[in-house]
Amino acid sequence: MKIHEKYIKRCIQLAKNGLGTTYPNPMVGSVIVHENKIIGEGWHRKAGEPHAEVNAINSVKDKSLLKKATIYVSLEPCSHYGKTPPCSDLIIASGIKKIVIGSIDPFPAVSGKGIKKLMDAGCQVTLGILDTECNTLNKRFFTFHKHQRPYIILKWAQSVDGFIAPISSEENHTRKPVWITNKYSQQLVHKWRSEEAAILVGTNTAVLDNPKLNTRLWEGTNPVRILIDQHLRLTEDSALLDKSIKTIVICGEESQNSNSKTSSEYLVFEHIDFKKEVTSQICQVLYKHSIQSVIIEGGSRTLQSFIDSGLWDEARVFTGEVQFGKGIKAPVFDAEIKLKQEFTGDTLRIYSND
Repeated sequence: MKIHEKYIKRCIQLAKNGLGTTYPNPMVGSVIVHENKIIGEGWHRKAGEPHAEVNAINSVKDKSLLKKATIYVSLEPCSHYGKTPPCSDLIIASGIKKIVIGSIDPFPAVSGKGIKKLMDAGCQVTLGILDTECNTLNKRFFTFHKHQRPYIILKWAQSVDGFIAPISSEENHTRKPVWITNKYSQQLVHKWRSEEAAILVGTNTAVLDNPKLNTRLWEGTNPVRILIDQHLRLTEDSALLDKSIKTIVICGEESQNSNSKTSSEYLVFEHIDFKKEVTSQICQVLYKHSIQSVIIEGGSRTLQSFIDSGLWDEARVFTGEVQFGKGIKAPVFDAEIKLKQEFTGDTLRIYSND
């Protein structure tokens, strides 16, 4: 069993290379072992491209060894035709008889079917090796398919004395953000954006800070921008409405002229009932758009609404070195710290909603 764990750990390590590029597919890693030696390995790099098992098999120089080898994979091999052929078919055709799998795929088109196909072909299948670690690897994918909502990450920065902004929103008309953290923390946030499917802010944050919500400080894919704008207050000269990145505006049915707003490829309008619980409706909208993860990055009120509804999975909270004395208080919640890091004066604490 220990030897299986060793190679599944390597699968997980390989799979992480695909963070931010495999969406909407899961991250998967695979290694092929012959006589306790890795003879091939690969990971899924991008949706539409070969899966991890394909890359691992293709990397083996001496294909005659496959019949005596064991293939390890962090997630159940697929059994259906999507943009690529089934990996289970390739494993069988390659003559590999021993398969070790980390976790079972929750996607209905795959779940259990890949394993059954392999076993029906006479393969020896070992399941559940480091399944908790493998499930954590694909927490976004699993949350989306099991709970029909995106994996939700709360993110904010606060001063030493617990404020996210130095003055009330009514007093601030500059449309310039007040930076609490340093440039290293800011770059890390842009890296995070490149790793998630979407990023969400509320109306006040959009009006006061005029954010772009892109990855300009890090090379990577821009997330879909989500704006909560019940009464369509944001003006057309706002950065979020520049149509440079796909943006979904969540507004109310009663919004003036909201029904006359036309959705396009880069600007989509979605209506919800703001008289009812809002966060669950937002999750439904994001699920409809196949968004598997979202960073909630704006405003104490917006963040607190997700906390109060229990609809969050992870919180990433920066504390800078500044003090404000008064201002807008940071969100309030109770959760265990999972990780603490220092960034040249800034402190990052990551919490999990277990």
